[in-house]
Amino acid sequence: MAATDTNSAIVLDRAAAAPQPLIDPFARAITYLRVSVTDRCDFRCVYCMSEHMTFLPKADLLTLEELDRLCSAFIAKGVTKLRLTGGEPLVRRGIMTLVESLSRHLKSGALKELTLTTNGSQLEKYAAQLKDCGVDRINVSIDTLDPDKFRAITRWGDLGKVLAGVDAAQKAGLKVKINAVALKGVNEDELADMTAWANGRGMDLTLIEVMPLGETGESRVDQYLPLSLARARLAERYTLEDIDYRTGGPARYVRVKETGGRLGFITPLTHNFCESCNRVRITCTGTLFMCLGQNDAADLRTPLRASESDVPLYAAIDEAIGRKPKGHDFVIDRQHQRPAVARHMSVTGG
Repeated sequence: MAATDTNSAIVLDRAAAAPQPLIDPFARAITYLRVSVTDRCDFRCVYCMSEHMTFLPKADLLTLEELDRLCSAFIAKGVTKLRLTGGEPLVRRGIMTLVESLSRHLKSGALKELTLTTNGSQLEKYAAQLKDCGVDRINVSIDTLDPDKFRAITRWGDLGKVLAGVDAAQKAGLKVKINAVALKGVNEDELADMTAWANGRGMDLTLIEVMPLGETGESRVDQYLPLSLARARLAERYTLEDIDYRTGGPARYVRVKETGGRLGFITPLTHNFCESCNRVRITCTGTLFMCLGQNDAADLRTPLRASESDVPLYAAIDEAIGRKPKGHDFVIDRQHQRPAVARHMSVTGG
């Protein structure tokens, strides 16, 4: 090998060994990665999916080993928080082997937090294993405490099974945060009681506005409840005190004086949270979305599979982060009843 070739190889090896941190065009450090390990789910929530979904062929999905390598590449480039999502992440076959493997980054100190968002249906089975792998906290999606209404919202879900999962998670020592999508005319009258329930069990509750992603067979105009209105109604029952508390995500929190607990608001429509965005998302096929509310994306599966070296992968990640936009374009299209983004939330990861 010529000297110049040898020197080039050394440069490449050094680049792979010392990848550069992820800084977007607006000087925001990208330290939070959300990874959809599957687009499949055992629920069909009315704001997330259509009732009769067509899921990706299993052959199109990254293997668990490829997901591990992809996550590890981002961790090497400065990601310190990793959230596994879906679909429903716990329905992915062999998912705990991935969680266990990724936990090595917690032990090394490279990763500060490994967590996941789940609908809770499989939580009773996996809660203890998650805790053993170093997962300290999880988000559980529960939009109502009414069993009949829960089945109507999820189309297939069993609230009793989900609540048993929450019990198992708390018993295992996991810190649980409840996420609830605020739905006009559906659960808006429950939000105060849900706050009391969650805070009474030592859990934060975060309310989320409907996001116009994908065709679901339901009108987003009919579903959309501005959280500014929800907060005003909650303030009639509770004393809400603004606090400077962050979890690394987009929620803005208040302290509920009467319960002593926290209540969060995620408002992509009434007040977006883009100015401090430190997040990117990867799909289960290896597509990187730099913004949940934009269609621009980057293919990471090709460089991942093209070489055993991570150098091409790092280059593809850097190029994509260089295109990260300042903010999203979410809007409820009242005239045409179209989603702002055609893909479903389950494709990108919640």
